[in-house]
Amino acid sequence: MATPPIIVHAPTPSGARLVTVHINGRDEKLGLAHSDRDIIVFLSDAGMADPERALDTPALVEWQGAAAHQYQAT
Repeated sequence: MATPPIIVHAPTPSGARLVTVHINGRDEKLGLAHSDRDIIVFLSDAGMADPERALDTPALVEWQGAAAHQYQAT
């Protein structure tokens, strides 16, 4: 199975999650998210048509290191 193009990495001790997108054979940082709203803004700014729906679409977004929508360090 191919890796989804958007990765929400494990939470940092402060609760932020790095968000990256895999494009043109490399990973690019979109920013540090402290909430789903931050990710939605990143994806919208990157031109995604329906970023809210993408958060729960495993083919597009992979949540690593903690459950989806969780921002506290585990």
